[in-house]
Amino acid sequence: MATSVLPIAPELNTSSNWPIRRAPWRSPEGQPAYARPALLGIAAVAGLLYFWGIGQSTYHSFYADAVRSMTESWKAFVFGSYDPANTITLDKLPGFLWPQAVSARIFGFHPWALTLPQAIEGVLSVLVLYRAVRRWAGANAALLAAAAFALTPVLAGLFRTAVEDPLFTLLLLLAADAAQRAAATARLRTLLLAGVWVGLSFQAKMLESWAVLPALAAVYLIAAPTRLRRRLAHIGLAGLVTLVVSASWVLLATVTPAQDRPYIDGTTNNSAFSMVVGYNFLNRFTSVGLNAGETGSVTSGQGGIMWGGNTTADTTDPAAGGTHKAGSTRSGGAATGAGAASGAGQQNAGTGQGATAAQGASTAQNAAAGQGTAAGQNAAAGQAPAAGQQGPGGGGHKGGGGPGGSDGGWTKMFGSQFAPQTGWLYPLAAIALLCALAWRRREPRGDTLRAGYVMWGTWLATFFLVFSAGSVGGHSYYMGVIATPLAALSGAGIVLLWQAFKAGGRRAWALPVAVAATAGWAAYLAHLYPTFLPWLTPATLALGVLALALLGLARSTRFGERRLGRLRIATVGLIASLFAMLLAPGAWAASVLDSKYGNSGMGTVGPQAAHGGFGGGAAGGAKGRTPGRGGQGGGAGTAGAWGGGGTAGAWGGGAATGRSGGGRGTQAGGAAGQFPGMAGGGMGGGMGQFGGGGTSLTKAQQQILDYTEAHADGARYLFATTSWSASSPYILATGKEVMPMGGFTGQVPSPSLAQFQQLVSSGQLRYVLLGSTGGFGGRGGSSGPTTAITTWVRSTCAPVAPGDYGQSVSNAGAQLLYLCSR
Repeated sequence: MATSVLPIAPELNTSSNWPIRRAPWRSPEGQPAYARPALLGIAAVAGLLYFWGIGQSTYHSFYADAVRSMTESWKAFVFGSYDPANTITLDKLPGFLWPQAVSARIFGFHPWALTLPQAIEGVLSVLVLYRAVRRWAGANAALLAAAAFALTPVLAGLFRTAVEDPLFTLLLLLAADAAQRAAATARLRTLLLAGVWVGLSFQAKMLESWAVLPALAAVYLIAAPTRLRRRLAHIGLAGLVTLVVSASWVLLATVTPAQDRPYIDGTTNNSAFSMVVGYNFLNRFTSVGLNAGETGSVTSGQGGIMWGGNTTADTTDPAAGGTHKAGSTRSGGAATGAGAASGAGQQNAGTGQGATAAQGASTAQNAAAGQGTAAGQNAAAGQAPAAGQQGPGGGGHKGGGGPGGSDGGWTKMFGSQFAPQTGWLYPLAAIALLCALAWRRREPRGDTLRAGYVMWGTWLATFFLVFSAGSVGGHSYYMGVIATPLAALSGAGIVLLWQAFKAGGRRAWALPVAVAATAGWAAYLAHLYPTFLPWLTPATLALGVLALALLGLARSTRFGERRLGRLRIATVGLIASLFAMLLAPGAWAASVLDSKYGNSGMGTVGPQAAHGGFGGGAAGGAKGRTPGRGGQGGGAGTAGAWGGGGTAGAWGGGAATGRSGGGRGTQAGGAAGQFPGMAGGGMGGGMGQFGGGGTSLTKAQQQILDYTEAHADGARYLFATTSWSASSPYILATGKEVMPMGGFTGQVPSPSLAQFQQLVSSGQLRYVLLGSTGGFGGRGGSSGPTTAITTWVRSTCAPVAPGDYGQSVSNAGAQLLYLCSR
């Protein structure tokens, strides 16, 4: 009997229908064989830049304090409370800190655990950018865009910094990728997904996230293959989704009774809407006439917030290399008010009236404990830096300014503060965009290549205008959303110009023009810092000349048809062009691998990071000379330093060891190296990007903590401080319930005097830690809402004898503990 063989059903035929597994390093079908290995190589380079030295990460005070609180309480996690007792929130939405808090809950509260999510977000951003550009302009353009992205200096610093923009950048990239896919297919669901990504990015950067909406709407409106009415309806629905997701946290905070949530920082009316719209948006644009005064938020004239509310007269400090505001708060220049050190570097013996040379540390040995290089040791000794060098707030080349100093106005994006961090590829991206729009202007409406240029170009132009008009206050890491479209346009542009070059005709000259402009611009930016890799400028110029010569030779028929052939010569010229354009930014980005430069905590890398990253770049006296491995705080008298006084590498009194900006130092004692007007706890230590915050308290701080814990008598708070900065070391090191007052600026009425008295009378608060003035967060004890509380405490409460908590009167002079009885 014959055996019949039944045919296999087509749906069960695994050899033809089931997906074939392939090795992850092999390119998918339809892509060049080298695409996936090259992408993995670029991602590995990015990972090296972002993860290198993660074990030596430092805390970003204020944000790290909030993360510590978020690991102590789920309520603090949801609302973004600054303190574990849920007294007050951050002055921003908490979404960007949620990944950090989750990481800290999993791995424990360590600096590297807080940095880890940003590094992961950076590598993911490289991969998402590649995917978005590949679908738009092909694999070669995507690889070039990913490489340009990975080698942009500000991104190498951004993804090593525990701030808002790493997550923000990733989410906007995901939104752009979804919008491009929606534009190619006219699928509503994909466009709605883009709206979800933008709404989630709102939780990281609030209204700034909406600046990308014109770009996403434009690409869909131009290219989606469906009728106009349907396109408009889809865009409207996606906008509604964006609004709902964006407003989710604000709505939650609004409907939650005030007594059941922390006070909203940055406001005078405890409104999340005021914090988002007034404090964090309108205050950025006072220079163009916008005013947050009617929104119920703290305005830029109160406490000098937004890094630039200075109203005092200009003075010129030659040592700092620029013009600064006299007596300003966080102004970026050497202050000339009470307690400011002179340019000669004399030590200031005052207490509480400004930066002190060594409060609580009387010997030069204590002040010079930091063992940095020459500039760092000078800072520790209270000497000014050499001519042309500057501290973190020094005025930049042609007035870059520090946090709040001069923001540079409409030209800031081309100045020495931001351009060396972000703008190496400005010429290439601009030429590519103009050429693409001009050359494809007669293509059908649904041309996806042109639509992609419109999207990335609109993204770049919108954020460029926003940052030019608004205040960015020295925050280099804001520029991540500028670097992203620059990389996309540059990658696609190189391919576009290369194809035109090979095709010949007049368009062929666009590539040499772009190479010449970009290499020349890169050489100019590099020469602003001649002591940083002195070979960089001549090497960039030499590569640019070589590239132009080869491209010109390839265009010459007489030489091109002989020897190696025109295409081979042109290919070598293209490779030389890539090196000419990417060498300098890549060298700056690679500086994160050198501990001498490190990371300023503001996204700044390269020679700018060596002096803290706040300054505008090259100092005025001697163009571009960068300081040695000094500390961010400088020493008393370090021109352009914020507050001076600290040991090399340390910003404020607090933790035992400090490392910042490449300099190392040991904190001498409780009040040494404080910010102007800071009492006692200071910023919480030497280990800090933004202000420090080590995880160990000084002996004096530990004594105060132990005493208040032992005598808490059931109180909700161990003690209150007149600023967030004074509470920072205790929250960061222990997660204990220490109550900050005044919010980030010191101008927030949380608590009011009546509320404070109620806390005392109900037994929820017994102790208050006061200094001679307030702290960094505004001017705590000397002005603002906490003034009335400070006055009441001094007149009503009893000072605790320093000996009761183990301190002598001389050591406790900068801060005193008060007992407020019921």
